[in-house]
Amino acid sequence: MLGAVFGFVGFSALAGLLVTIGVTPALAVSSVTASSSIGIFEGLPEYIAIGQLQQRNTLYATHGGKQVPFATIYSQNRVNLKWNEVSENLKHAVVAGEDKRFYQHGGVDLTSLVRAGVGSVAGGGLGDSGGGSTLTMQLVRNIKLAQAQDIKDPKKQAAFIKDAKEVTISRKLQEMKLAIGLEKKYTKDEILLAYLNIAYFGDQAYGVQAAAQHYYNKSAADLTPVEAASLIAIVQYPESRDLSTPKNYDANVARRNVILKSMNAQGYIKKADLDSAVAQSPSKYVHLTPATQGCAAVTWPGAQQFCDYVTSPDMIKSYGFLGDTASARTKAWNTGGYKLYTTLNLDLTASAKGKIDQYAPASFSAFPLGGVVDSVEPGTGRVVVMTQNKNLTTNASSSPTGPNTYLNYSVDKKYGSSSGFQAGSTYKLFTLLDWLDKGHGLNELVNATKRPFPTMTSGGQTISTIDGSFPQGYNPKNDEGYISGYMNVKVATAESVNVAFVSMAQQLDLQDIRGVAESLGVHSASGNAPDVGPSSVLGTTNVAPLTMAAAYAAVANKGVYCSTIVVDKATLPDGKTVTGQPKSCKQVIDPDVAATAIQALQGVFQYGTAAGGLPDSQPEFGKTGTTDDADQIWLNGSTTALTTVTWMGDTSGARHSLRQVTSPVTGGLMSQSRTQLFKQVQAVNNTVYKGTDFPAPSGNLQTGSGVNVPTTVGSTVDSAQSLLSGVGLTYSNGGTQPSAAPAGQVTATSPAGGSLVPKGSTVTVYTSDGSGATKVPTVTGKSLKDASGDLQGAGFDTSKISVKYTQSKADNECKVFTQSPDGNSSAAKDAAITLTVGGGKDGKDPGNCS
Repeated sequence: MLGAVFGFVGFSALAGLLVTIGVTPALAVSSVTASSSIGIFEGLPEYIAIGQLQQRNTLYATHGGKQVPFATIYSQNRVNLKWNEVSENLKHAVVAGEDKRFYQHGGVDLTSLVRAGVGSVAGGGLGDSGGGSTLTMQLVRNIKLAQAQDIKDPKKQAAFIKDAKEVTISRKLQEMKLAIGLEKKYTKDEILLAYLNIAYFGDQAYGVQAAAQHYYNKSAADLTPVEAASLIAIVQYPESRDLSTPKNYDANVARRNVILKSMNAQGYIKKADLDSAVAQSPSKYVHLTPATQGCAAVTWPGAQQFCDYVTSPDMIKSYGFLGDTASARTKAWNTGGYKLYTTLNLDLTASAKGKIDQYAPASFSAFPLGGVVDSVEPGTGRVVVMTQNKNLTTNASSSPTGPNTYLNYSVDKKYGSSSGFQAGSTYKLFTLLDWLDKGHGLNELVNATKRPFPTMTSGGQTISTIDGSFPQGYNPKNDEGYISGYMNVKVATAESVNVAFVSMAQQLDLQDIRGVAESLGVHSASGNAPDVGPSSVLGTTNVAPLTMAAAYAAVANKGVYCSTIVVDKATLPDGKTVTGQPKSCKQVIDPDVAATAIQALQGVFQYGTAAGGLPDSQPEFGKTGTTDDADQIWLNGSTTALTTVTWMGDTSGARHSLRQVTSPVTGGLMSQSRTQLFKQVQAVNNTVYKGTDFPAPSGNLQTGSGVNVPTTVGSTVDSAQSLLSGVGLTYSNGGTQPSAAPAGQVTATSPAGGSLVPKGSTVTVYTSDGSGATKVPTVTGKSLKDASGDLQGAGFDTSKISVKYTQSKADNECKVFTQSPDGNSSAAKDAAITLTVGGGKDGKDPGNCS
């Protein structure tokens, strides 16, 4: 008892001294600070700032042509209100219930302090009788608790929170000094509004707006007296008085009614209103509305992963409108109060989500199946659609065969934890672009016959491809085994012929091809450069679908690459609207190269691997992709207005083939369903994003720098070599082949004469082995009858003998004067033979020569 009395005396004395400090700070400097009795104030600032409180961030997207909110993200569920956005009933309730003399004191209420001191003596604990803290002092405590949210070290944060909540004379006196500082710096209304915005109302509701929405499903501006009193009743003991459960109603009502009576006593409400309010049960006015926040709680179909991408830590660090540094941006976002107006179209996303769920069911029974649809706007990089077949969960241990995943398949690993997928033949685009950029043409022939490629060029150096897997050199195969021989690049592109593209790559430089890909923003999903080995041109790099969408969008955009953006504009906590992510575009591909590549890629839909996939009459180009094991399948396509990438695949890493399972939609193979998936998705997209004609290529890259193979059939080998060398082609001896032509005569070339091939190409020359030829007998001077007999006897076809008559003396009638081919020469047995025969004075058939 004696200790408590002395505690009260000391508490009261220091309180009076602190009021003196607050009122006359000069006195504190000149004399009071010399006293050890106020050492607890050393290092305390004169003022504490209300600052920016943590509150909600909201994401908006397009729905029905208008921007609507679709996601709420916050560390603390709070909406900071302005003075005119708060009900007068709330203002009256908090003053009546928490600090009746709020508008009279200067931050510390001596009457309340005396009552608290007496309570300490009677109850043995500081403030057991309550009433010691003014609203301003409570605001000080709440500000310190809010500041604790910025402390990253969990131990330091816990210590800071404990210190802010600790009920001791030292803490009370610190609150008093800082409360007096607040009263000097801010108006009463500013302090009261800050208190209403910062106070915790239980069940993760911070501030009166979040509390009103959560407990009543209405705005804080519209609260009745009983609703306002019930909210303020919570603040002293949120855990036992909040309105989240009926078991707290009795405790809330008891405090609520005290507040209502005080409101009546101070003239805020009439007696009749008091009686009516006291008679009401919370069950009559509580309409609990669960606060939903976070991307996993997004209910707009298919928008969860986009939300997750926009708010991922690394994306937040990249938003310049949040601050000048990465750490400042993270802190600003965590503090909240931002409205981000994103690029997402909710209607198109919902459509794409419906389709990918059909074609790639999330709970596919055969193996874990993933599916993605991403759409990017050429010319801006705006991400219009991002969705996948599995819903978002924060549980990293979720079953891979279930309907949920924490992975965002569309984006890089640092944004969505996915390692990407092999791009397959969609990567052939970059070889095609480099081919055209180096001056080659679409009509040039390349050899698609399966064979080893023992050497390639990389970084200007010839490299060997021979290793344990390929003892004779890299030996790719065509997906369609029957394809072989020469074909032009346009056909090879439409039909996605592997060996043809490796043939093209052999005439290029592997590092140049990678450079083209990198210029279009391509990198592995793990952040590394694309692969550069011989097989890289067939798409061995694991790439995120969004990365491929941006690359294809650049081709549609006349070779101008635009980095993807997801935020068009943002409204800051102070209400100011600023530009979101700035558009970042750069010309990386020659426009004519892009236009010519598009011409080849249009064949994919017209007669190639995605024939029948055009959704409508709008011009569209595309490219399919399938990995070696057919465990990943792609179809990327674009109009001038929108680029769409679809991907489906086994996400387990076990490489289950999609050519061995049935599509639940088409009834055919899953691997063949991508065409219909793309067609249905893009058909809806095209109703909103309407494409126009692609630019026409100049035509220069149709032939490019190619040369025509000279026609050498029938010539000698020496002549063939000379002709080939003269146009920059290389001769290769193909050996002999059965032929009726004379032995050693050129019978065929590969490619054939007249074919357009790249300069420097090798032309294989074949010669006759003479097996189909024979020696021509000499029949000059003989009668036509004997000559015919000799030719027949030598194996020649007498029906191929033609006779020409010429003037002659009578004794030379019917004699052979000349023959062609000459006697003793070699000729095919079915060769045409011409004989000149004597025909008398008039040079006509005498009639008796046969």
